[in-house]
Amino acid sequence: MKTPKELGYYFPSEWHKHQSTWLSYPHNENSWPDKIHTIFPSYNLFIKELAKGELVNINILNDEMLKRVNAELNAIGTNMANVCFHMFKTNDAWCRDHGPAFLINDKEKKRAIVDWGYNAWGDKYPYDLDTKIPSLIAKELNLETFEPGIVMEGGSVDFNGKGTLITTKACLLNENRNPTFNQSQIEEKLINFYGVDNIIWLGEGVDGDDTDGHIDDITRFVNQDTVVTVVEQDRNDVNYNVLQDNLKILSSSRLENGKQMNVVELPMPEPFYFEDERLPASYANFYIANDAVIVPVFNSKNDNKAIYILEECFKDRKVIGIDSTEIIWGLGSFHCLSQQEPKL
Repeated sequence: MKTPKELGYYFPSEWHKHQSTWLSYPHNENSWPDKIHTIFPSYNLFIKELAKGELVNINILNDEMLKRVNAELNAIGTNMANVCFHMFKTNDAWCRDHGPAFLINDKEKKRAIVDWGYNAWGDKYPYDLDTKIPSLIAKELNLETFEPGIVMEGGSVDFNGKGTLITTKACLLNENRNPTFNQSQIEEKLINFYGVDNIIWLGEGVDGDDTDGHIDDITRFVNQDTVVTVVEQDRNDVNYNVLQDNLKILSSSRLENGKQMNVVELPMPEPFYFEDERLPASYANFYIANDAVIVPVFNSKNDNKAIYILEECFKDRKVIGIDSTEIIWGLGSFHCLSQQEPKL
């Protein structure tokens, strides 16, 4: 059987025009112990901003949740014509990782879905419902599905849409994902099922990230030859050396065309803790929507600086900061919560 790459499919950049954004509405109280209710204002505002420029598909549990969420979104003036609910049950809200990876074929004007394996970041949490989401959406949209046969989460990879993928060794080479696969075998899967030519491997992720080092908390493409990457100014912070090491790798890496990348440094917010546990607060966890770039902010002195840097990177979109001080208690933010469906 031919691979998606052989058939002309590839995973487009996040700034490629979206058909929609897919979300899985939060309901798992274990992810936000005793405080899940505090995340809904920011989460609903995220949906409102998305719905200004694209369809928002939301996976929900039942009719009761549908009525509640519908009422809350209406109350804040959301464009409900751009909101569609699906009775697709999930274990948790992290649609970037359990959602489908949408591929496009420009020549044949077709889309397809890659259903990577999902094991909740190394069997850390229940995932029996989450792992069914790609196939449910593929059936709903009547799209062909490819199954590579390895575990791979959407938050562990980022793309320039021209053939380069960035990831981390800390995550994809972790023995809790694909213990029988070595780096070259995983690269082969990424190349053939994402339709890329060039893979850049960074090292470790930020402290507090229970995904074992997802790239979407560290380094993101903002155009086909430019990345933003977070750096820590405090030399005594546990993230300082890790992020400096990643910065050095990026500075010497090459794109698919052999050119050196432009590397823009993005600050980190001050450390956030929950019961002495470091939380993975990062401005790199932004989401690129059709009309906006949604950035998590943390009531930090670096919020405005981060937004300004991203405004310089995205001249064609409005950069919007949304409070993520409650959401980050769940160990992720807006990019972790969303998955784009590209338009042909």
